[in-house]
Amino acid sequence: MRWNHVSNSFRPLDKIRRMEAFFHQTLEIEEEKRMKRIALTMLALLCTLTLTACGSDAAKGDDKEVLTIGIDDTFAPMGFKKDGKLVGFDVELAEAVSKKIGKKVEFQNIDWDLKETELESGNIDLIWNGYSITEERKKQVLFSDPYMENRQIIITTDKTGIKTKADIKDKTLSVQKNSSAYDAVMKDKDFVAGLKDGKPTQFDTNNDCFMDLESGRSDAIVVDETLARYYMKQQDNGVNYVVLDENFGKEEYAIGMRKDDTELCKHINKAMQELKDDGTFDNIKDTWFK
Repeated sequence: MRWNHVSNSFRPLDKIRRMEAFFHQTLEIEEEKRMKRIALTMLALLCTLTLTACGSDAAKGDDKEVLTIGIDDTFAPMGFKKDGKLVGFDVELAEAVSKKIGKKVEFQNIDWDLKETELESGNIDLIWNGYSITEERKKQVLFSDPYMENRQIIITTDKTGIKTKADIKDKTLSVQKNSSAYDAVMKDKDFVAGLKDGKPTQFDTNNDCFMDLESGRSDAIVVDETLARYYMKQQDNGVNYVVLDENFGKEEYAIGMRKDDTELCKHINKAMQELKDDGTFDNIKDTWFK
């Protein structure tokens, strides 16, 4: 009996050790991401200095046979993994456009928080995955013609009692890191000031935002309408989502590329228009947005 008593007394210590292990593992993951950001930033700076010193001798996108497209492979229905295969509207559209311009494409999953750095460093040639045009991004990226409209909508659940933006005061709101949703929310300074902790909570993916909402930790989230409608339609988890009438504005999706890829941009715009004219664009769209 004494041994049982002693053994039980150590159970809280075991729990603490497990929590410490989890905490250290989380810190290691965050440190790895931080180091990757630093490495990519330094690489992008080195590329910029090299091109400035030696002239623009690096292969431009239009000179390449294979274009690498950076994506967030959780962004349904634009580009996401299903049964281990990459599928989605933007995936099919990119393949159709590449065929028109006589190139091949490969898709590379990236940290969406680092997408412009990945582009500038040459790790990818295009950002094409529900990528919204913003004034800030225009400073870093050459955009194609827009090909789809989108809105940043506010979603909560029937358990929160939230019916308007004003109801979110002193509550937790979540967004994806370095996303157009984050940019749109941060423009409304009075709204942000009223949030719990005076800022939105940020997650790596929109799926993480939804899971935090479903768990009750977040009171509301702001996400792309294209993803949100598709996500909610696929769920059977007993959660009753509520989409507010108010939102954070309309925006447009386009393809992002390096500033000097002007010829590639022209060819992509021409191919996209041809796909719209011959009905291919609408056929692909109908597959994912019925």
